Amino acid sequence: TPWLDADEQRAWRGWLAVNARLSAALHRDLQRHSDLSLPDFDVLVQLTESPEGRVRVSALATALEWDRSRVSHHVTRMQRRGLVDREECEDDARGSFVVGTAAGRAAIEAAAPGHVRTVRDLVLDPLTATDLAALTRIDERILARLDERTG
Repeated sequence: TPWLDADEQRAWRGWLAVNARLSAALHRDLQRHSDLSLPDFDVLVQLTESPEGRVRVSALATALEWDRSRVSHHVTRMQRRGLVDREECEDDARGSFVVGTAAGRAAIEAAAPGHVRTVRDLVLDPLTATDLAALTRIDERILARLDERTG
């Protein structure tokens, strides 16, 4: 395998740095302005975007790209805080749903405006329309390749 050339290495290391620093900044900002972590927010987004306000654990794991064990442990922590609940699946005794609660909905509704401001400030505002279109194309190409690999 050929080593990365200087331009490839610069792009790759920049990508890694953006991923690490952006996730950390979003997490810190959410915790500073709400009682939610970034993973809490991600779970609540999935629940609020579901028309029924609930998602099967397996579907949540797939959507978040977490393993089922991580979902289960995280949901248990969120459940203790009253943000979510669990419901057994009537047609599958082994399955269960994660359900948003009123407290969970209130928490994400309170956190979302600040989160959007941070995303705009850190990611979108520095980009031109051309940059945004390029970033979208890049994301889509990489995601398509990942989908090919994971089948």
